[in-house]
Amino acid sequence: MKMRLVSVMFLLAGMLAVNAQNGTAKKKEIVANGGFIQTPITNVAYTPTRGASGLPDLTVAAENSVNAVVHIKVETKQRTMMRGDMDDDPFFNFFFGPNGGGGSQRQLEPQKASGSGVIISTDGYIVTNNHVVSEADNIQVVLNDKRTFTATVIGTDPNTDIALLKIDAKDLPTLVFGNSDDLKLGEWVLAIGNPFNLTSTVTAGIVSAKARNINIISSKTPIESFIQTDAAINPGNSGGALVNTKGELIGINTAIASQTGSYAGYGFAVPVSIVSKVVADIKQYGAVQRALMGVQIRDIDDDFAKEKKIKVLDGVYVAEVNDLSAAKDAGIKEGDIITKINGVAVKSSAELQEQVGRHRPGDKIEVAFVREGKDKTVEVTLKNQQGDTKVVKNKGMEVLGASLEEVGDDLKQKLRISGGVQVVGLQKNSLLSEAGVQKGFVIIKINNKPVRKVTDLENAVKANNSADEQDRALFITGIYPNGKVAYYAIDPTKE
Repeated sequence: MKMRLVSVMFLLAGMLAVNAQNGTAKKKEIVANGGFIQTPITNVAYTPTRGASGLPDLTVAAENSVNAVVHIKVETKQRTMMRGDMDDDPFFNFFFGPNGGGGSQRQLEPQKASGSGVIISTDGYIVTNNHVVSEADNIQVVLNDKRTFTATVIGTDPNTDIALLKIDAKDLPTLVFGNSDDLKLGEWVLAIGNPFNLTSTVTAGIVSAKARNINIISSKTPIESFIQTDAAINPGNSGGALVNTKGELIGINTAIASQTGSYAGYGFAVPVSIVSKVVADIKQYGAVQRALMGVQIRDIDDDFAKEKKIKVLDGVYVAEVNDLSAAKDAGIKEGDIITKINGVAVKSSAELQEQVGRHRPGDKIEVAFVREGKDKTVEVTLKNQQGDTKVVKNKGMEVLGASLEEVGDDLKQKLRISGGVQVVGLQKNSLLSEAGVQKGFVIIKINNKPVRKVTDLENAVKANNSADEQDRALFITGIYPNGKVAYYAIDPTKE
């Protein structure tokens, strides 16, 4: 992804990176948060008292939130980065300048970095940003009481920049999910995290805007509908909490707009309405269940409305309807203007994506739209990326102790492979980790049979389980992102 340089530079905000060799502070901007759907809290005041200045007293919300926000420390091992990857990496160019490394390869030294996270269950589930842990080989979580735990990645979602971690602990303080839909412009909020390694830092501000799309997430099908706030967010806030005056979690601090890489008045958070669905999917299925309508959409401005002779400005224009899609099945056509999803007004593409993103394949939603000046409503049964309504489970975590994702087009092109399944998370003492497999490894064959999708891997494991016990060894062939080919043998019968 190449960042746009306009009047400000949008940076994924809040991860503080430190070179493991020389201790030089470097900024990798980004931020996050998350949790499971819970009942409203009752141990904090719902209407904050007013101080002498007339401003709300935020002390109760801060005190009830700070213990549930953790400091995340990650380590990455030495890696080789190809010249082409560095040319396309805005962070690399920001620190070293274009062609700063020279040659076709550069050895990246081991790195240490830090961010934040939020405890969402008493038994140790923690939400943070995907970018905080996506390259980590070791993750340490430091609680506010200074206890330290090693964390396991349960699953990640690059489309929302959310990741779910787990530590082995009990009776932990948690943050309860609030309702981000109820947020009002001008409402007071607190940002809690660990900027610049200053642990347990609380800043205050207001909700400046909702449903912001800043084109910062570089995945194939991103969902951006950020809460904008002027609460100060800096490198290290990644994964930190955005809470309301009740002390409820309402967002995950995710990005800043800045000319310098530090706070300049604009912060962005993933709303908890999206976070709750993502982490629930990861925990239940091992993979996010992405529901799709199957339409190409665009926002409507005055110039476009005049060009298309559209009288409705509040809505989302359907530029194309995909074949065999949920929208086509329901009768939605090119040129329709979608105005509501389940009775909720959608005035922008970001708002529409947020509403659809809350659902799973097979869910039915009510879509209101305008066609040739007439209001219409249809029921749409959402589909998955494969064009059906099945729920997709990532069984790799159950069988092999790993979270798995199909390889994206960019990595396939770089490694010159036609497909594969990448290990994006590993459980401690799992079959793969004990065999020496490291995060980032791309499985391309099992027992000499090609692996192109997660289902290919599952089928290979199933076939192996039905074989005689003495023949149950799994021989895995794959490649790491740096181009190194590796072979592993694991014994599923080993206890």
